[in-house]
Amino acid sequence: MQVVVYGRIGKEKDFPFIQTFFDVLAAEGINAYVNKSYLETLKGNIEFRNDVGIFEGYLDFKTRKFDFVFTLGGDGTILNAVAEVRDSGVPILGINLGRLGFLASIEKTKIQEAIDLLKRGRYTFSERTLLHLDSNHPMFGEIPFALNDLTLLKRDTSSMIVIHTYINGAYLNSYWADGLIISTPTGSTGYSLSCGGPIIFPNSGNFVITPVAPHNLNVRPIVISDTSVISFEVEGRAENFLCTLDARFETISAEYQIAVRKCDFNINLIQLQGLNFMDTIRKKLTWGIDARNT
Repeated sequence: MQVVVYGRIGKEKDFPFIQTFFDVLAAEGINAYVNKSYLETLKGNIEFRNDVGIFEGYLDFKTRKFDFVFTLGGDGTILNAVAEVRDSGVPILGINLGRLGFLASIEKTKIQEAIDLLKRGRYTFSERTLLHLDSNHPMFGEIPFALNDLTLLKRDTSSMIVIHTYINGAYLNSYWADGLIISTPTGSTGYSLSCGGPIIFPNSGNFVITPVAPHNLNVRPIVISDTSVISFEVEGRAENFLCTLDARFETISAEYQIAVRKCDFNINLIQLQGLNFMDTIRKKLTWGIDARNT
């Protein structure tokens, strides 16, 4: 088995778990390739029992055969990894070294158990829809897509903005707000949720439009089919606004005409046996727990 190990920054508190992870890979005879920037933060802190290769990025999927991508970190690390995996089809398994971890759902204390299940084929794929951005001006280079969400936001402390929104060319609404979030089902447990949006099951075939601090209090999040094309025109007192795709952002102006649609490819997240989406949200949101009795 040959895998990519993707991370961002090796933190001192995580080194014991990262060491365990690489020890298990070596004991199981799994060849690992680590993204270069992450490997630099591990050198001198992690002892590699077997040699590890360097993962250079998306093009490596064209020249090497990888079975899985492991991410070490939180949900943000998975979002960064998606920008490298793209349409390669290589499935991702997230080891949670962060806090909440809706996507990176494998606890750091269960690394051995997770890899055992993976080697024994005790897993399924959770296919996740992505958003694709189209614009009349070039944006986001070769990665104009997002696993979680696209947002249009005011900059800094400037006054609210107006986002004229259309679905399949038909006028929906003009949102007077601090911004607007378009999320996939995967992203429904992220920024959208914190702004009052609903939780959407991963395979529901929907997008969620969630306003950020809307001026009109009767404006609420709405759920639409992911076969829709959603387009926007943004205006406001400021000259520039922010457009984000997951953790990436660009500055735009009123001259930008932006549309989002379902991406032509999906991302496969690995779901180990005994863990499903309902288990994750119950655990992460502490549903069914009466705090009065703890």
